[in-house]
Amino acid sequence: MLHVSTDINRLIAEPAADPDFPHAPLDWTRESAEAVARAEGLTLTADHWKTVRALQTYYAQHADGTVITLRDLHDALDESFHHKGGLRYLYALFPGGPVAQACRIAGLKPPFTASDRGFGSVA
Repeated sequence: MLHVSTDINRLIAEPAADPDFPHAPLDWTRESAEAVARAEGLTLTADHWKTVRALQTYYAQHADGTVITLRDLHDALDESFHHKGGLRYLYALFPGGPVAQACRIAGLKPPFTASDRGFGSVA
């Protein structure tokens, strides 16, 4: 496994955090999210942004080394969007999968099972 080094200058720099996305990764911006979405054929709406915010918050709350699973993320997103149809609604928003595709847009690493196309799932 390759060692990923961290640039100390990025860690000590004053974060240029977006106030609407307080739990975003350090190198994430709305512009980078829009670029990823555009490359995947999506136009981001308010509910897309709400999903991004929910995922970033979930990851921040579980930054203690807890293993984040696909099922945990599905359950959390389903709960957040239950009033609109839950996961069925989210699959309409993110045809590439509400976890895998939304994590890419949110600048997060999806659980390893979220994008294994070998099993026919796009989660």
